[in-house]
Amino acid sequence: MRLRHFGTVGLTLLAVGCGDSGGKAPEGLANEPVQQSLKLETFNDCAALEQYIEDTATKQMRASLEQQKPGYWERFGRGTRGGVVFGPMPTEDSAGGGVTAGSGNQAPKDSTGTNNQVEGVHESDFVQNDGTRIFVLSGNRLYAHRSWPAEQLTLAATLEVEGWPREMLLDAQNRLVIVSQVARSLPGTPAKGGGVGGGMVPVPDMACYGFGCGYYNADSTKVTTVDVSDVAHPTVVDQVYLPGVFNQARRVDSNVRLVLSDAFRWPEAVKFWVEYSEDLYKDEGKLTKTLDALIAENEKHIRANTLDQWLPAGKHVDAAGVETALPTSCGDFYRSNAPSALGFVTVASLDLDARTAAPGRTSLVAEPGTVYASKESLYLSHPHYWWWPEVGQKDFTYLHKFDTRQPGRAVYAGSGTVEGMPINQFALDEYEGVLRMATTVTTRLPEPEHEDWWWGRTTTASRVTTLGMKNGHLAELGRSEDLAEGERIFSARFVGPRGYVVTFLQVDPLFTFDLSDPANPRKVGELKVPGFSTYMHPVGDHHLLTLGIHTEPNGGCCGTSALKLSLFDVGDMANPKEVATQLVGEAYGWSEALYEHKAFNYFAAKGLVAIPFTDYSRSYTSYENYWQSFRTELRVFRVDLAAGISPVGVLPMSDLYPATGLPQWSYYYTPDVRRSVMADDYVYAISNAGVRVSKVQSLQTPLVTVPFQVSTP
Repeated sequence: MRLRHFGTVGLTLLAVGCGDSGGKAPEGLANEPVQQSLKLETFNDCAALEQYIEDTATKQMRASLEQQKPGYWERFGRGTRGGVVFGPMPTEDSAGGGVTAGSGNQAPKDSTGTNNQVEGVHESDFVQNDGTRIFVLSGNRLYAHRSWPAEQLTLAATLEVEGWPREMLLDAQNRLVIVSQVARSLPGTPAKGGGVGGGMVPVPDMACYGFGCGYYNADSTKVTTVDVSDVAHPTVVDQVYLPGVFNQARRVDSNVRLVLSDAFRWPEAVKFWVEYSEDLYKDEGKLTKTLDALIAENEKHIRANTLDQWLPAGKHVDAAGVETALPTSCGDFYRSNAPSALGFVTVASLDLDARTAAPGRTSLVAEPGTVYASKESLYLSHPHYWWWPEVGQKDFTYLHKFDTRQPGRAVYAGSGTVEGMPINQFALDEYEGVLRMATTVTTRLPEPEHEDWWWGRTTTASRVTTLGMKNGHLAELGRSEDLAEGERIFSARFVGPRGYVVTFLQVDPLFTFDLSDPANPRKVGELKVPGFSTYMHPVGDHHLLTLGIHTEPNGGCCGTSALKLSLFDVGDMANPKEVATQLVGEAYGWSEALYEHKAFNYFAAKGLVAIPFTDYSRSYTSYENYWQSFRTELRVFRVDLAAGISPVGVLPMSDLYPATGLPQWSYYYTPDVRRSVMADDYVYAISNAGVRVSKVQSLQTPLVTVPFQVSTP
């Protein structure tokens, strides 16, 4: 069962169903059917938008408190399962490039950039480079380096960034767009310390151990545009503050699209529990009346809120420091006719060539989900919201398409419904106007051998579905046969008219698809190998380079395993072949590239691939020798389509850890190697602790190391 984010309070609704006991869900809390005629609708006026927000907030507040009433679960004839009483649970907060010699120095012949999914659609990351300069966000600072010639790697400048820097984008006009989270009280919203304030609240110290500071205290996004024409003197030229938490960003030419998800801002007076007392909880009638009174009181607070409090304004600060408010426009908000958890997802569009223009905003009153962007379109997806599991349910995904060809705007194009759930952005791809989507469909079936298992059992299957615009609707054009019953998709990739999907149970089936006819997407071939791939990278026209986990055929996912690079020949789609493999590390090895494609760096010009790698040595026995036993490094391999995959060497970075005293790193700020850059015959390893460069032929012997300042609590 998935955890859902509801802002300040979250709940997972479990073990509720209208079973044979004849139980009935409280009014307004029944599961809603899947919406097959999906569409987004604008609000006629601000009063309608406010009404919708308050109605939905009241419903979700009531859903939480109704479950705390005595006998709530028993009224469904369900009560407990395995001795465990089901009830509300807290949820966690949700929270390639060519070379442009921007500095004027001689540039390398070839170098790597951010590993983008779609050519020409640049994805944000905490590292950006153009062959001669490397920019890194670490802690609350921007570190700007001259990186070419490699032997002269130098820190040229640092710039303190307000808030908690997340990612950035660099364009050909030497504009660096930095996105950071800020904890601030935007006008009309409750301040972090309580009350309602119109001022700005500074962010606490960046590196801290608790979850009430830094990134985890952030509720707004700051976009800082920096002129880096002179790498030694980065200059802030524009600042924009918007409500919401940064999800991801894309850039096509001068057009930047940011996706923000704004957690629902409950009034501070709203409470989701009653104060505990033994007498109260012993008296079921009194507890029920107390909860009913709290529901009524909460609704009063919800209805008393103003739209400005629900939807705070942003602001723009120009190069001269002049501030301009960016108020909410009710016409920019859409609601779906499908059920969804309450929240706000905003596509903010910035035209870097028109800095004085306010960013265009298109907002959905819905929960966030997977984001995919092509050069002309942006797709937002979110799951159908089931309040609780019941036999007969399936997973469904709602898709909304936006046309992004117009600078500064994202224009709603249409919506559609797809069976199943995508694993990540690579499960979606647009080609010649057709969206291809790989999903795993989970279906809840009866369990005939255990009639008391009201929740039934689940089965899975996977497929590829094609969709296209028809009469303003994102309509299904075709779907493949169902694949691999009982397994789930672990990775997907689409290359032109071809598609590739990896599922997993005990072995790793690689499926190939012919998608040349959108009305008839069909599986062509299948190959089974131990383990599974979590990322697939096209190499040339007929090969895939994959990274994943190797397991023994009967070892499942949790036994002895290692990271595995594999090279597949998919020239004959009907007979894909694994032509080379390379195990990386041992049972405790780990790489961020397993789940973050930006950490996977393939250098086509040199036939090299680099991945960050972290491991414990066998000397690790206790906390006292933690730092001495932990190692982090960049591992480099050569990929030859004829000879296979072979190790080139290791660029170590473990010595940048603090060796004694209190570790100065927090859960979300660690000096693991996370990214790399390759330029001609040089390799740069990048972590939150610094940048190091070596020659490919002698990775173990660094040429230059530039350490960063360590953020302290």
